Order: sequence, then structure tokens, then C-alpha cells
Amino acid sequence: MRKCVGGVMTAALWASIVQADTTEKSIRPLARPLVENVQLASADVTVSVRPVRRPNVEVHRISAEGNARFQAWLGAFRARAQVQGISVNTLDRALAGVTYDSDIIKRDRNQAEFSKPIWEYLDGAVSKARISNGRAGLDRHQDILTRIEAQYGVEKEVVTAIWGLETSFGTYRGSKQTIRSLATLAFDARRASFFETQLIAALQILKAGDVDAGNMTGSWAGAMGHTQFMPTSFLDHAVDFNRDGRRDIWSDDPTDALASAAAYLAKHGWTKGQPWGVEVRLPSDFDYSVARRDFILMPSEWAARGVLTHMGQAVPDHGKAAILLPAGGRGVALMIFDNFKVIETYNGADAYVIGIGHLSDRLAGGPLFQADWPRGDRILSFTERKELQHRLTQAGFDTQGIDGRTGPNTINAVRAFQVAQGLVPDGYPSLSLLERMR
Repeated sequence: MRKCVGGVMTAALWASIVQADTTEKSIRPLARPLVENVQLASADVTVSVRPVRRPNVEVHRISAEGNARFQAWLGAFRARAQVQGISVNTLDRALAGVTYDSDIIKRDRNQAEFSKPIWEYLDGAVSKARISNGRAGLDRHQDILTRIEAQYGVEKEVVTAIWGLETSFGTYRGSKQTIRSLATLAFDARRASFFETQLIAALQILKAGDVDAGNMTGSWAGAMGHTQFMPTSFLDHAVDFNRDGRRDIWSDDPTDALASAAAYLAKHGWTKGQPWGVEVRLPSDFDYSVARRDFILMPSEWAARGVLTHMGQAVPDHGKAAILLPAGGRGVALMIFDNFKVIETYNGADAYVIGIGHLSDRLAGGPLFQADWPRGDRILSFTERKELQHRLTQAGFDTQGIDGRTGPNTINAVRAFQVAQGLVPDGYPSLSLLERMR
């Protein structure tokens, strides 16, 4: 889940997106490590959705010398693992025959340069097929989901939506051997510390007897089971809901996985009955400078400013809320509550959170978004985002780093530039904005 690095990377790490058909697969954008708040989107039915591209490094099969280095690394790792309480017996069973997997490094290096815009992501995340399959899953597991909701206070539609976006309701759970994947990534220098922590956690899961190494499978990046928990998230949040003595998120029976997702959200502060967000209509004289995550009011206070539903009604006072404009002033406007932040701990990409929230609403019988998106826009490439950050910083609007990631600092810098230029300060990093700076 999406707690990523050091408790911040959760189960939901990487996933592939699905098109609107009955064979759709997982639709997870990248969760993190090291991602500020990227705008993600859909991909093919067979590829993983990652927002940025790293250098196009061609990875060949590991050489004999490289394999020797990997085996030497495994030997040193065994010693470190024993210091952390992993028994020799567990290590022997888990690491027997483990080899380097060059395909994993190839996937890690070759990421798509262009993210698709949020509207295309949502077209897949909340497709007719996914809604249909989700309702079928709700019906099929109604009793279990009702009991999970009663115990953890997380609506069954929300749990089902996570299941749907993570693994297309269990149909695409990943077939990579988790120990091999994590060992390969821990051996690789790019994020060695993070993945070694995950590898130790995976060995602790094996030691506890929840699963054996042969059945511990998942994505190439180590996310496991129906709800794609990373090993550390499993240790912290997985539950044995069916009381068979194991926390089993891998088998065809999704009971423990669904309950674990609910337990995770509950632990992170889920409030039953509070929306994740509500679509709203902004008045013509709306002050876009207050459409930011750190400016919160009660819905009744927003209503006094003219922020109403598309039916012209005030949003009920579910709690304090902020206004989010995921595609700027020409797209859908959302009033988001604390439950948005809770989903965000599972995967921090706004597109993912909105996908989970909107899919759960649709599963509960809610409507489509009423406003349209700026579908004619092309979002910036990774290189263009870095250029925009550089130009903003050079112009005196510091983005606090030039990393190609569109997070709060970049959005605030964009908004400040827009104010200075007399533009609508919606914080949206559009191609037209970059062209204006050029």
C-alpha cells in the first residue's frame, strides 16, 4: 500500500491501466518513492502506468561476472538479514536458487516519458467495464464486504474500488516471484536501501508462515496480492479476517486482502459517511488563489462564496474541505475532505485518489462528473516540466527543485507567476503557460 519510503510507500506501488473492456488489468499510477504528486494516467492493457521516464538504459542479461557480484551481494545480505532476526532456515528456503532478473531492471529504467492526462486515466479507471465488474464483485462478495464495513467502518464500495484499480478485482495480481524481484532491486544501486527494507519485510512474512516463497508473487516492483501491498505495509496492516491462521492476500479468495485494505484505511483515519470529495460548480467571480490544499473551509462557508453543487445546493457540512482543480480552471472542480488524504496514503497521485473516489461513487449509484475536461490539452512531458520549473525559478518563482515532478511547490510557483501576469491563478502547468514563458 501506499506508504512509501520509510513508511510512506504503501501497497499500491505500480500498476497497469486498463481499457474499457472486460479484460482490463490493474490501473495503478506510480506511488512513490520519491514522487511529489505527479499527474498520472492510463496506459495500454499490458503496460505499467509510470509518470516519468528515466534515461533509456538498455539492460542486457547479466554477465557471468555480474551474476557473481549478485551472488556475492546475496551472501552479504544474508549476514545483514540474520542481524535483523531472520533465521538461517528462512534464508535458505527463501533464497535457494534466487537469481538476478534483468527484466525487472529493464522495466524500472524504461518508463514512458509522457503521462496521459487525468481525463484519459479516469476513462480507464472508471470505465463501463470496470463499473460493471465492480458491481458484480460487490454482489458476489456482499456478505464479506458488509462484515468488513461493519468492523472497520470503511464503505464496501471504497474497498471494492481499491481492489478494482489495483488488480482489476483480482484478475491481474502479478506473477513475479517477490523475493527475486526485491533481491534484484535491492542489488541495483538506484533504490537499494528502500528495496532491501522491503526484502527483509518479505522474509519476515515468510518466517511468520502467512505464505511460502513459491506462492509469494506480485508485480515486478514487489507489490503483492489482490490489493498490491508492499511487504512493509503487509506487516503493518494485513489481517486474518477469515480466521484460518494466515493473512493470505495472494489466493483466489480475496477475503483477507479486502479486509486488509479496509484495516489500512481505518488505521489512517477513514471517516465513515464522509465523502472523499464532491464535484462542485465555481462562481464566475471565484478567487482561484484559494483553490489550494492548505486553504480549508466548512462547505457552508464555501457555499457563502458561491461554491455549490451542480444542482445549485450547498454541500453538507461533512467537515472542513479544500477546493482541488486537477486540470485547472477549465476542468472538473472538486471539494475534497479528509478522506481524500486517507486514500492518498495508499497512493499519493491525485489521479489515483480521484479514480478510487469516483469509482466508489459510481459503484454506489452516483453520477458521472458533470463538468468536462480540457480534452484538447496535451500535458507536459517530463523534459517540459523540468524546463517549466527552470524558467519559473529563473523568473523568481522558486519551485524548490527542478525534478520534473508537478507537486505543491511547482503548483504554487505556477500560481504566483499567473498572478503576476494577470492570468487565472489556477496553478495548472499547461503547455500554453510554458509557451508564454518561452
